[in-house]
Amino acid sequence: MRKNSCISVVFIVLFGMFARGQSKKWTLEECVKYAVENNISIKQTELDSQIATIDKKGAIGNFLPSVNANASHSWNIGLNQDITTGLLRNQTSQFTSAGASVGVDIYKGLQNQNTLRKANLSIVAAKYQLLKMKEDVALNVANAFLQILFNKENLKVQQEQKVFNEKQYARSEELVKAGSIPRGDLFDVKATLALDNQKVIAADNALLISKLSLAQLLQLKDFESFDVIDDTSAKDENNILAQTPTSVYEKAKESRTELKIANTNLEIAEKNLAIAKGGFQPTLRGFYNFNSRVSYADVITGFGPNPTNPTSVIGYVEGTNQNVLQPNSSAILGKSAPFFDQFSNNKGQSFGAQLSIPIFNGFSVRNNVERSKVSLEKSKIAVEQQNLDLQRNVYIAFTDAKGALNAHESAIASLESRQESYNYAKEKYAVGLMNSFDFNQSQTLLSNAQSEVIRTKYDYIFKIKILEFYFGIPIIKN
Repeated sequence: MRKNSCISVVFIVLFGMFARGQSKKWTLEECVKYAVENNISIKQTELDSQIATIDKKGAIGNFLPSVNANASHSWNIGLNQDITTGLLRNQTSQFTSAGASVGVDIYKGLQNQNTLRKANLSIVAAKYQLLKMKEDVALNVANAFLQILFNKENLKVQQEQKVFNEKQYARSEELVKAGSIPRGDLFDVKATLALDNQKVIAADNALLISKLSLAQLLQLKDFESFDVIDDTSAKDENNILAQTPTSVYEKAKESRTELKIANTNLEIAEKNLAIAKGGFQPTLRGFYNFNSRVSYADVITGFGPNPTNPTSVIGYVEGTNQNVLQPNSSAILGKSAPFFDQFSNNKGQSFGAQLSIPIFNGFSVRNNVERSKVSLEKSKIAVEQQNLDLQRNVYIAFTDAKGALNAHESAIASLESRQESYNYAKEKYAVGLMNSFDFNQSQTLLSNAQSEVIRTKYDYIFKIKILEFYFGIPIIKN
């Protein structure tokens, strides 16, 4: 009995945890933060930032000396020169050589310094690019979030309309039985009810698709159970519309990331031009080389009488024709010296400085400079264009926000009028003074007015968010 009670308690706890997990609703702040941490595009941009950091390490490495070592081992067969003694010998021998070299740039037309400065600017540009990507994702998430809220309210309106028409259908049946309205009106109400079912299904599908869109931005797989909180307030919390377009634009010039990216790219273009001009200047490079060699062949240790041919005839004595003999000698071979003794005895070193003066290189340096100048002009134009685009976007955003507010207020006023008109039509229909067609028309106009209020409300909210964004107010508060 006690075991069953424990099992029941565990089941209740697990069920409660499951229910709470399924009922979690995401806030806009949670959605944006989660998207910033998990969005694929942001991760790719973060990798670009890492590449910029690696490029900086390469730029720092240009100031350091280059050190290289080399070694070789060879087998020589037949007549060849002993690299240690310099003698030609017909033999099979082995040789080992090794060396090392060190080089360092003393002067290179300030190219290394400008390359490092460019690398630092590239890191800044990569950070701005990452921030821009996060801002774009935040705006997309906010738009998708508001789209869900719009679809949820629209679904609620359609469901309420369907419930009302179901009641209206039951009421019409009573009026037909009482003879207050003709039976044909009942068919009109029934057709309207069928249309309501279609609208509910369409609204439900739109809600599901909007949840899927936001779930994909967040990189969530279980989008069917995904939901957001019903925060439907439409208000200008920061009173952004009290500002002027000019003040918003001046603020945007200080904070907008795309303008910072354009200015940083302009500085990078200036460094590229400086690097290219450095190619006209001479370069001075210091160097140090070390090498040594070892031979594994037998070496000549001396000379002695040739046992097989001790003498040879070199001439004759006149008158007696007696041979003039010369003793023959042959080399006495011994083992080669130990490896490290040879390595030490045969070592050689060299050091110095190398000056290179560019005179003519097929116009390559000049073409690089001209190409960098063109890129610099393009970057200047890009900054000007970005300023113009920012100014235009700010004024458009301000005008859109004002227009969205006016449209929302007009939609509310229209809904109030449509509601009064519908209430009057409802009273007339109940006493048989209005046919079902005119009543349905009044009902359709009311439903459209309700939908327009919802649409204009979320359009206003999003456009206020965009205007705040240009003013430097983030989508979410950190």
